[in-house]
Amino acid sequence: MKKYVILLLIGFNFWSLYGQDTRDRYQLSLKKTTEKIIIDGQLNEPIWQNTELVDQMMNHWPIDTGAAQAITHVKMTYDEHFIYISAVCYDNGKRIIQSLKRDDSNHWQSDNFNVAIDPINQRTNGFIFATNAGGAQYEGMISVRGNDPDIDTNWDNKWYSEVKQFDDRWVVEMAIPFKSLRYNSSNTTWGINFIRSDMENNVFSTWTQFPLNYAGIDFGYNGVLQWDEAPKQSKGKVVLIPYISGGISKDHEENESTSYNSDIGLDAKIALTSSLNLDLTVNPDFSNVDVDQQVTNLSRFSLFFPEKRNFFLENSDIFSNFGTWQTRPFFSRRIGLDGGVQIPILYGVRLSGNLTDDTRIGIMDVQTRSTDELEAQNYAIAAIQNRVLKRSIIKGFVANRQASVTDENGTFQDYNRVGGLEFDYLSNNGNLGGSVKYHHSTTDEKLSDRGSTSGEVYYNVKRFFTGFNFTKVGENFITDMGFTPRLNNYDAALDTTVRIGYNSMNPWIGFNFYPKSGSKVNMHGPRTWTVWTMNKGGEFNERRTSFVYFVNFADKSEIRVDVQNKDVKLPFETDLLGEDNITFLPAERYQFTDFGLRYESDPRKVLSVKSAVRYGDFFSGTKLTFSSTVNFRQQPWGNFGVSYTQNKVDLGGEFGSTNLHLIGPTAQISFSNAIFWTSFLQYNTQAENFNLNSRFQWRFKSMSDLFIVYSENYTTTNFNVKNRGLVFKLTYWFNV
Repeated sequence: MKKYVILLLIGFNFWSLYGQDTRDRYQLSLKKTTEKIIIDGQLNEPIWQNTELVDQMMNHWPIDTGAAQAITHVKMTYDEHFIYISAVCYDNGKRIIQSLKRDDSNHWQSDNFNVAIDPINQRTNGFIFATNAGGAQYEGMISVRGNDPDIDTNWDNKWYSEVKQFDDRWVVEMAIPFKSLRYNSSNTTWGINFIRSDMENNVFSTWTQFPLNYAGIDFGYNGVLQWDEAPKQSKGKVVLIPYISGGISKDHEENESTSYNSDIGLDAKIALTSSLNLDLTVNPDFSNVDVDQQVTNLSRFSLFFPEKRNFFLENSDIFSNFGTWQTRPFFSRRIGLDGGVQIPILYGVRLSGNLTDDTRIGIMDVQTRSTDELEAQNYAIAAIQNRVLKRSIIKGFVANRQASVTDENGTFQDYNRVGGLEFDYLSNNGNLGGSVKYHHSTTDEKLSDRGSTSGEVYYNVKRFFTGFNFTKVGENFITDMGFTPRLNNYDAALDTTVRIGYNSMNPWIGFNFYPKSGSKVNMHGPRTWTVWTMNKGGEFNERRTSFVYFVNFADKSEIRVDVQNKDVKLPFETDLLGEDNITFLPAERYQFTDFGLRYESDPRKVLSVKSAVRYGDFFSGTKLTFSSTVNFRQQPWGNFGVSYTQNKVDLGGEFGSTNLHLIGPTAQISFSNAIFWTSFLQYNTQAENFNLNSRFQWRFKSMSDLFIVYSENYTTTNFNVKNRGLVFKLTYWFNV
């Protein structure tokens, strides 16, 4: 199968390698200034009157032809320490501001201005800096995986901005420190694009013009930022971020006495070169990190939750962009977490960035402390990427998890090691892509069948997309630092988990239809896909076929209907409900179909709704799922919502039934662009837990914060308190 995928990629390459290159048509000259620029949104400095002007943005959504109706003027300059950007966004004064909170998830539903920067000009990774019309900052790291760019907004760094609002325009002024970027100090050509959202008209515009089936942040369609001289390596190479924390807690379930704790720790960032960074952490504390949003899980496999801890985030794509959605050989949440319980980390070291314009590296080592239940562990990974064929990448990694104890001979007896090589292909115009991947694991048990192989090819144009991938996973492809949920199958009768190797195939196809301008519909179309899974030896495991039709309306509302058919052969007796005194589902073959309807109202409105209902057969019985989220927005300072999910399952007779509820009220208040308060409740009958979490954040100085977090948990039966805790954390950012 690998040979066929490689031949397909080579064959398609001859006619898809070359496409339009927006860098030839969109170029902006950047000249140095000696003037002092004050970031106040006023643009009073003379340099702003004598700098090259970008005076026209192009339509990107819902149409990708012609100039944008809303006028945007953009200028740039720089000095020894900062890159400066100014943007004047003209409108009629009717602006949508979803929140004043930094990195808010509804950023793209607000009027905003964004700068996407590719300092290395690889067209594969870079940064985004943005603000909405209320001045809320938004930044992240962009990585292009295939033709689907990803923004990791958990990445934070120091930069400055100010927004001023007027009747006919709003003005943003930014200053981005060189030390916050990773760049080649000898490179005078950077990739850049500007993206603006005009929410009153539901229009996204970009500086460069390219097909709307590509995201506005797609680095494949950047313009060129041409420097008048090579930017020097930034000064102030060391950043120190110490913290102090303390708290009080009580475990009522164990009837323990009230405990008090305090701690100190340090993060450091050392710029070895302008493009290579060394990160250090000693005794890190993650008490200020948002807790995971709970979900109801009625599947047979574990669910994926994203990494949120700051140390693991910068250049995280170097480590995490291996494998597929089914097999992730490295997943940083496996470090310092065990079943959701934090394991103390003693230290962490990470070296990451660009060695050359084409070559990126990442090396990370983390040491955890021992606990009463677990030995101390060392986690290490080294990864390398090298660009080939303009936008394609050859990459490899080696990861090692090793207990920090030895036998009487001084030999480490408990370890897991995984390595792999991958080739990710993407044509110059982004229409054609694919990959070939091979990973291999080993443990102290010296097992066989330890490999994982996968391949993919896909084609994507404005009105049509299709693709196919396959995955082959050996039964002993053990990844203690990874995430391979389908490999592990639970035998309810024996209360044990068994690894079962498998092969899977996944073809998909979809169409996009665009009505004429002025229609009440922006886009609509069908999608369908099938996932076949066979056990090792060719025995049938599972097939899932889905068909979806969606309609995206001009008022930003959306509706979708779908039907899903499943054919599942359970390998063992299975407990789907987790209820007592029921008979497990037999290890038999089940075929069932269900139907779904989902509606999302216009998120620009003060009151918005997302609702979905799904009903149909479910293994030996039926399942009804209903979910709804209602949100009230008090612009620009408050968002108040409540979400509710119900799963009513009846497997028939002795197999049991259940009615699960998940309720989650939330409140987010922004007292300013620097003071935030977020609280939410989660009432989860599946987990039999009622949780309250309330977090106050004061950003008293750029990247320096005071956090106060209160949490408590109750049972869902009689609301007896399980535990309570109050913690504070103070961080301060020092430039050395």
